[in-house]
Amino acid sequence: MPISTPLTARLGIQHPILSAPMDVIAGARLTSAVSAAGGFGILGGGYGDRAWLEQETAKLANTPDPFGIGFITWSLGKQPALLDIALEADPRAIMLSFGDPIPFASRIKASGALLICQVQTEDMARQALDAGADILIAQGTEAGGHGASRTTIDIVPAIVDLAAGRVPVAAAGGIGDGRGLAAMMMLGASGVLLGTRFYASEECDGPEEAKKRICAASSGNSVRGIIFDLSRNNVWPAPFTGRCLINDHARRWMGREVELMQNAQAVAADYAAARAAGNFDIAAVIAGEAVGLIHDIAPAGEIVDRIVTEAEQILGGRRNSVAA
Repeated sequence: MPISTPLTARLGIQHPILSAPMDVIAGARLTSAVSAAGGFGILGGGYGDRAWLEQETAKLANTPDPFGIGFITWSLGKQPALLDIALEADPRAIMLSFGDPIPFASRIKASGALLICQVQTEDMARQALDAGADILIAQGTEAGGHGASRTTIDIVPAIVDLAAGRVPVAAAGGIGDGRGLAAMMMLGASGVLLGTRFYASEECDGPEEAKKRICAASSGNSVRGIIFDLSRNNVWPAPFTGRCLINDHARRWMGREVELMQNAQAVAADYAAARAAGNFDIAAVIAGEAVGLIHDIAPAGEIVDRIVTEAEQILGGRRNSVAA
C-alpha cells in the first residue's frame, strides 16, 4: 500500500523514497529504475562531467516517470552551463547540495522544475528556503560521502520544525530499510533519501567489488574525515567531510592527516593508481553507516518495495522489527 505524504504529493510519486544523486554512479539506469518503482530517482550530476551528463540525460529522454538531477552546488558554480543541460532533460526537480543555491534558484524555478536543497544545519535550511526551495533534505552525519556533524535523529526534527509545514522535509543519513523510513516519519519527515542502500543495487554503475564490500561491512565499519579527499587532491570547503568504509588506507592515515598532507603528491599518485585498478584496500568505497543493514545486491525496484512494505507494516502496528 502506498504511503502518501506531502513529499509524494509534491513530486507526484507513489512512494516517499528518493535515491541520492551519487556522483557518476547514480546513472540513468538507477534513476529510471527507482522512478519506475514509484520512488524518485535522482541522476548524479556530482562535480559536473559534461560528456557524462549529456550521455545519461539522453538515456532519460523517453522515461515516463518523474526524475531529478542533482549537483554539488559549489562545483556547479565552476561550470554553470551544466545546469542548462540538466534543465533541457525536463526533470521534475533539480537537487542542490553543499553550497549556496541562490545563484541557480531562479533558473531552476523559471524552468518549471522543483528545487530540492540538501542541508545540514538550520542556517543552511533558512538559506534554502530564502532561495525558494520546494523540498528540503535534512542530512545527518551518518550519511555516506560528504556531510557534516549533526546526527540524523538531531537534524531531522530540527529542520522539520524550522520548515513548519511550508515545504516537505526528507531525511538522509544511516537509513537502509523500512524501519528507518518509519522512524523518520515519526520524527516528522515526509520521506527519505537513500544513497548507500541504492549503491548496493543491480542498476547502480558503481564497481561490483565496492558493492560486495558494502554488503560485507558491519555496523561501525565507516569513518568520516578528510583522508580520502586529501588522498585524491580534492579537499572540500568547511564544514563538509567525507564518510567511507574503513580500509587499509584509512587505517594507515587516521590521526596522521598532517603527515598525509606533507606527503600529498606521493599519496595521491598511489591513490589514483589504486582507483584505476579497483584496489579498494586503498581506494575509498564511499558508503554510510547503513552498511550494517545491507546484505545483498538487489534490483532497485525490489529495494523500494521491501522498504515500503516494511515501513507500512511497522506504521500499521503489524510488526516492530525486521524479523517480527
